[in-house]
Amino acid sequence: MEKKLNDNWITEQHIDFEYKKYLLLAYLQHVSERFEETRLYPALSELVKHYRNLVALREQKKNLFDSFPEKLSQTDFQHFKLVYEKLCDDDQLMREIENIIAFSIPQFEQHLAEGKKIYDFIESKLNIYPVGIVPLHTDAGYLFLRNGNLTETVVFEYQITIYDQPNERYRAIGLQYVNSYEKTLRNTYENIKHDLLHYNKNLPNPATYVIESELTLPLEDTLLPLAKRTLVKYLH
Repeated sequence: MEKKLNDNWITEQHIDFEYKKYLLLAYLQHVSERFEETRLYPALSELVKHYRNLVALREQKKNLFDSFPEKLSQTDFQHFKLVYEKLCDDDQLMREIENIIAFSIPQFEQHLAEGKKIYDFIESKLNIYPVGIVPLHTDAGYLFLRNGNLTETVVFEYQITIYDQPNERYRAIGLQYVNSYEKTLRNTYENIKHDLLHYNKNLPNPATYVIESELTLPLEDTLLPLAKRTLVKYLH
């Protein structure tokens, strides 16, 4: 069962360093257990989200504190400098939040590094190549997936959608399950593609790619997310 950490875990319920430390370490222990089972998602994407939220919260707090006016507290004639102090000091609650953030960020960085190491290793074990002639348009077609020692080829129809943002262009890929084919002398990749052409007239000349994993991996939690990223990277 997937264990979640709420987006507002720092500020909800008791804002107490020891309590939040216990809450965070219990969650990260669960993440490590998922990684040990080679189940990267959704744990890895959750780690990225929480880490970015923490960094943003740290910056927001710094900006908030820096925005308060200052008053002259003393004059240091020996070093020729003026010493200022904030008119608003951190109260106990803000110091507690600051301590939680300071403890949490390195913890997330450590587990993100662990997840990326596993991700990179699995990615190096994925092999991708086209089946047959590649058409001019490759934003829609079929993906054949072979998962390690499993004897079936799982077929998905894929569709890549491009989203334009002010400063960046995003490519999102959607997969829809089509069928599974047992490994036989007849069920070559070329024959499977020919079979799909016969039954789906909407894709008369589909781009078709195979991704073969040298490792047998959890399908939903690991192989499918990495396969989608691998296909997008290969095409673009």
